[in-house]
Order: sequence, then structure tokens, then C-alpha cells
Amino acid sequence: MSTNVFADSPVRPATPDDVSAIFGFIRELAEYERLEHEITATVDDLQAGLFGPRPFAEAFVACVDDQPVGFALFFHSYSTFQCRPGIYLEDLYVQPAYRGKGLGKALLKAVAAVAVERNCGRYEWSVLDWNEPSIQFYETLGAVMHADWRRMRVMSDALERLAVNE
Repeated sequence: MSTNVFADSPVRPATPDDVSAIFGFIRELAEYERLEHEITATVDDLQAGLFGPRPFAEAFVACVDDQPVGFALFFHSYSTFQCRPGIYLEDLYVQPAYRGKGLGKALLKAVAAVAVERNCGRYEWSVLDWNEPSIQFYETLGAVMHADWRRMRVMSDALERLAVNE
């Protein structure tokens, strides 16, 4: 990735040393979203997902005084309509004490730069419908809400059943 994206930025690529902090942010985010009950992962799972033999995702951290205070975790998707890769932002989080200082925008911008550099056709994410502050923030950046699409999910036992269902 082009290093000028990070010049004079509070954002940098995550390293294995950041995994515990990122996992802590994930827990804080889950609490804010009222989804703590959905966390089944461990720090080791996150370590493997970001830095294992086959990484499934990438992450950036936002720092203040060299201390991580937020993160963005993303991975590639693929558009059959465009026949190009896309980037899906799984999570974006900045600790409450550091919000309103441009860190969220810096994280979004860094991931957007990856999408442009990798010739991605789109950059997308989900937001909870009750999270008005985030929706308004995203719209100021040019994001468009696709109200006609609904995300579907199969997990846990239902996923196991689907995999073996004839």
C-alpha cells in the first residue's frame, strides 16, 4: 500500500502487537451496539484472522500519542456486476473520548485509499438503523443508504444444518 496515505495521518496498518487492543475495541463496539452476546471469538482467533497463514481480513488503527484508540477492519468482496473486487468494512470504531477529532474519517479515508489502489469498484459497510449519528456522518462523506437491500445471515447451528441439508 502506498505509504503517502499514512503520511501525517493518525492511522497506520495494524501489527500483531495491536491485536489485543483491537479485540478490546471489538468488545467496546459490541457493548455500544448491544451485541455483546454475539461475541464468541478470542484474541487468538483475531490474531489468526489478521496475521495467520491465510489472513482473512486487514486492519488499520488510529493512534493518539502512539496509543491505539480506534480501528477499521476490512476485507475483500467481489462484484459480479462489475467483475471487480470491492472492500467491505466490517467494523469501524473510535473510543468515545476521541470522537469528533477526525479519527473516524481518517480510518475511512485510509480504507478508501486501499480500495482505489486495488482498483475496487465499491467500498461498503452496514450500519444499524438506530445509529443516527453514524448514518449522518457517513452521508457527509458521500455514502448512500441502500434501504431496498436487507442483509441476510446464517450462523451457528443453522449454518451447520444448511451445509448438510439435502
